[in-house]
Amino acid sequence: MKIVLLGYMASGKSSIGKLLSKKLSMKFLDLDDYIIAQEKMAISKIFEEKGEVYFRVIEHKYLKEIIDKEEDFILALGGGTPCYGNNMQEVNTGNTVSIYLEGTTATMIERLIRKKSKRPLIASLGDDKIPEFVAKHLFERRPFYEQAKTKIKIDGKKKKEVAEELEKRLN
Repeated sequence: MKIVLLGYMASGKSSIGKLLSKKLSMKFLDLDDYIIAQEKMAISKIFEEKGEVYFRVIEHKYLKEIIDKEEDFILALGGGTPCYGNNMQEVNTGNTVSIYLEGTTATMIERLIRKKSKRPLIASLGDDKIPEFVAKHLFERRPFYEQAKTKIKIDGKKKKEVAEELEKRLN
C-alpha cells in the first residue's frame, strides 16, 4: 500500500505521517526531504537560486520517482505539490491511497501564526496579514486537495488522534 498525505502547510502531514508509519510499520518519506537529499540543497535555496519553475519541475520528477517505487510507504507532500503539473493524477494512480488532511481556514491561520518562524513562506508577514494570505491560498489550492481519494478533518484534534483515526480507516 502507498499512502500519500496532502494538505496545507501546518496540517500535520509530516508529523502524522511519522506517527502512522510507526503504527503501520511502514517506511515514511517526506517529499521535501527527498528533494533536499537529491538536490543537496535546501528548498529555500533552490527557489532562490534556480526559481520556482525549476523547483516545480524537479518536484514532479521526484514525486513520480517515489510513486513508481515497488515498496509500500507513507509519503508527505509539500503543501503546493498537488497544485502543479499533473501531480494529483500521479498521486491517484494505481493502489495509492491519497488522504487530504483537511483543516478549516481558521485552524490553519491559528496554527501558522503559532509556528510562523518555522515557515519561510510566511515568516516575513505580520500576524495581521496571515489570515488573508491563508484564505487566498486555501481558496486556490482546495480544488486540488479535494481530488484526494479520502479526506480527514483535523480541526480540534491532536496529531495522535488523527493518526489513530487514519489507522482505523486503513485497516
